[in-house]
Amino acid sequence: MITLILISLIFLAAGFTQGFSGFGSALLAMPLLTLFLDAKIAVPLSVLNSIIITSYLSLKLKNHMERKKIMPLVLGSLPGTYIGVKFLMYAESDIIKLFIGILIVSYCLYFLLIHSTPWRIHRLWAYPAGFCTGFIGSAFSAGGPPAIIYTSLTGWSKDQIKATLTGFFFISSILTAALQITSGLVTEEVFKYFTASAFSVLIGVYAGSRMYSRISRQAYLRIMLIMLIILGAIMIVSSL
Repeated sequence: MITLILISLIFLAAGFTQGFSGFGSALLAMPLLTLFLDAKIAVPLSVLNSIIITSYLSLKLKNHMERKKIMPLVLGSLPGTYIGVKFLMYAESDIIKLFIGILIVSYCLYFLLIHSTPWRIHRLWAYPAGFCTGFIGSAFSAGGPPAIIYTSLTGWSKDQIKATLTGFFFISSILTAALQITSGLVTEEVFKYFTASAFSVLIGVYAGSRMYSRISRQAYLRIMLIMLIILGAIMIVSSL
């Protein structure tokens, strides 16, 4: 029972995070989940909850979505997603935790320490960004950083970035979940935790999306990034 309560609270916070910023649910959930769950349970659980989050946000942001911005990321992610699922099937949990920790710390330090003015990166970079996101997302359920870094360098508006990330994460989450199901990674235990946390994550994403235009996004993200650096460092130490 305590495990179910903890999982529900974690996904409540994860849903709020992505509802507010357009990304970050897995980056928040994974370090906390892997403190008491095996990574091979936490990863598919995060992917299933991501479908709920991105479904809701896709409906909210449908007027800002553009296929020409989303599809290059999706096409690039297809081979990466397949390779990532195979990696997850055979990799050791400690190795997965180490990579997640390094990924989170690197991602957060990038956004905290680098303050360059966004410039219009060539659209072909969407394909390698999609590939890396697909691989990291399906293997570690923390694939956001490559796509987030790419969109941050396009010069798009805040709404365009959030809508593009949401559309991409929605499609990639469905593809990843399908591969994980067919690969036997979505077990009865994973599904039990998912049904217990689905309502909490929906409440979280609803609350986060309501706060989207009311709170300083920059200040909020800086606090979250600092928290994630600490959690990522804990994961790195615990995996060694």
